[in-house]
Amino acid sequence: MTTASPSDVRPDPPHSPAPDDRSLTEFGYQQELHRSLGRYASFAAGFSFISVLTTVFQFFAFGYAFGGPVFFWAWPVVLVGQFLVAACFAELAARYPLSGAIYQWSSRLATPAFGWFAGWIMVIGQIVVVAAAALALQMVLPAIWSGFQLVGTDPAPTSADGAANAALLGVILLVLTTVVNILDNRVMSLINRVGVTAEIIGAVLIIVLLLTHSERTPSITFHTTGAAQSGLLGALLVGSFAAAYVMIGFDSAGEMSEETHAPRRTAPRTILTALGAAGVLGGLLVLGGLLAAPSLTDGHLSVDGLSYVLTSSLGDGVGKALLADVVVAIAVATLAIQTAACRMLFSMARDGQLPFAGRLARVNPRTGMPTAPALVVGVLAAALLLLNFASPEAFLAIGTTCIVMLYLAYAMVTGPLLIRRVRGEFTSEGTDETGARLFSLGRWGIPVNALALLYGLLMTVNLAWPRAEVYDPAGGHWYFQWFTVLFLAATLAVGVAWRAVRGRRPTG
Repeated sequence: MTTASPSDVRPDPPHSPAPDDRSLTEFGYQQELHRSLGRYASFAAGFSFISVLTTVFQFFAFGYAFGGPVFFWAWPVVLVGQFLVAACFAELAARYPLSGAIYQWSSRLATPAFGWFAGWIMVIGQIVVVAAAALALQMVLPAIWSGFQLVGTDPAPTSADGAANAALLGVILLVLTTVVNILDNRVMSLINRVGVTAEIIGAVLIIVLLLTHSERTPSITFHTTGAAQSGLLGALLVGSFAAAYVMIGFDSAGEMSEETHAPRRTAPRTILTALGAAGVLGGLLVLGGLLAAPSLTDGHLSVDGLSYVLTSSLGDGVGKALLADVVVAIAVATLAIQTAACRMLFSMARDGQLPFAGRLARVNPRTGMPTAPALVVGVLAAALLLLNFASPEAFLAIGTTCIVMLYLAYAMVTGPLLIRRVRGEFTSEGTDETGARLFSLGRWGIPVNALALLYGLLMTVNLAWPRAEVYDPAGGHWYFQWFTVLFLAATLAVGVAWRAVRGRRPTG
């Protein structure tokens, strides 16, 4: 294990490392994680974090409830915005193929202290995303079989019974994903690849079946029928939450760089293809759901979402079979997100930047997996799920909080990157493992980067804005209305306190 500062660059050691390992030795790190992922596995890492089936099924009802059919148009806007961010990340993945991508990139573009806060916000956000993804089982399992409603009788995730059952199902899933994240990275990768393949096939089948069972024309997407939010702009701003939640995590292909063959060539391409594939499939799922829904005004779409559309439009047999594929997608997504959080903890701990860094940075030489981070992420995510027992509103608060934190962490990369570009300090020099030039935006770098940063900041404000009708619809719970802001403030406060305590410790 090394404890090099992320800003340090050490010369190559005397021995001649393998070609892929040079991506680490030039940054002063040793190859400890097992490098066994190919291009499809790298793509699967990014795609499974996004997991269109998981997130669209989880947030379709929310988007429709506040935006009506017109919330569909928030989808292409978010996709374009996120693609600008992904293009910047693709450049960085080629130049800094390291685990803990957001932390490593931000540290090298700005300062180690700034990078630490980016990594800290990102890893806390990832842990919250793990919990939110595990909660998605509640949107699907009870619709397949009522026996999965282990607590009470009301499966609606906003009800007391549904919220408690979602937490219980989520904890069970987290136990399973934690075990897989301890076993072996080849096992994890195999499950990921199989799950992503099943998800893509399932998504295509669902889209085809929904479009062939259409009840109306695409012109319905220009209507705000059934929207709880007044006004077109308000409907789009709140409706964009669904798309914003779906299209995050594409940077996971960069997170897995130290386990990927030829990462300088592979990761940039898989970051972009993962987002592109997920964006197209997700948009078609939303459109298909709106066209095939038996009714837009009976209230089911804003409560049960796509699960209602599948079982009512396609019949119980076909609908439940497709929902079973969604369960696989949710499980794989939870696994992938937990893996990404583990790599972030490992990367920061390797630099001695976290409490109990020595233990968190330890890699099992047999499995090639950092065991302690998997346990930490699993336990903390399960603890977050307990909020669902306290109040159903926690379901939405958890989901939205994690989106805001990841968007902010992304901006803490695109911001310093733009400054470096303007100063002429970021170049496209260098070659990948095949000798080809590194991925580069070239002359489009500054305008793309500037738009990516502007989009990210505006979306962060939009998502974090304490709208009472969104975060506290029942009223009387001011802490839910301000939950995202309070959680982010608490995260920063803990980070400042830790760095202050660490700074006072004697050195040497």
